[in-house]
Amino acid sequence: MLGPLVNAAAIVVCGLIGCFVIRGIPPRFEEIVKKAIGVSVMFVGIKGALENQMVLLLIFSMVIGAVIGEAVNIDKQMNRLGLWAERKLGFGGDSGGTEGGRSFSKAFVSAGILFCTGSMAIVGSMQSGLQGNHEILFAKSILDGAISAVFGASMGIGAAFSAIPVLIYESAITLTSQAVRDILTPEIIREMGAVGSLLVAAIGFNFLGIKEIKVANLIPAIFIPWVYLGIRGFFGF
Repeated sequence: MLGPLVNAAAIVVCGLIGCFVIRGIPPRFEEIVKKAIGVSVMFVGIKGALENQMVLLLIFSMVIGAVIGEAVNIDKQMNRLGLWAERKLGFGGDSGGTEGGRSFSKAFVSAGILFCTGSMAIVGSMQSGLQGNHEILFAKSILDGAISAVFGASMGIGAAFSAIPVLIYESAITLTSQAVRDILTPEIIREMGAVGSLLVAAIGFNFLGIKEIKVANLIPAIFIPWVYLGIRGFFGF
């Protein structure tokens, strides 16, 4: 559990630094930094997605995951969670107005999705659970910390609280990896990571402000390769 804990701590600390130390950066700097992060995140996501070796599985995973996510409306539920946390913690509303409320929820959801999806979160958590090796999550902590600081400065303290779903998500993968280590193969990890990386690319696209994609509703797609390849391996076809 050391890897997920360090990752979450880096997000909290850097998010608070961004919110209270480097906040109030001029809008033009905020805009160009977000665009730069968006382009970089798209590159990282596409690069990871290119490791896929089963294109049809990736496509079907995205489609099936989208249907499941849209039916559950994960994006709406995550926004509700962000607004609930905002009210309980006293942010937005009387403290920061309607715009402040939207900022908290947007930072919480955007940062949470970005930090949870992608090959580093999946592979790093699995490596922590299977081998007790936390190197990938430690490297991810540095990247997430830098992004959390920018989010904190531009969108508020919601970025720091995105550490909560990150800790839950990575801890769940770590503990599950220990429980089902016999059916986790390099093929499953590769395909799950590729789908997750494609979601990361979508997050980068959202940063550019071209067209909003409800990436949260695509999260179930990450787990479709696990289900498919697990069933295929079990029945031997």
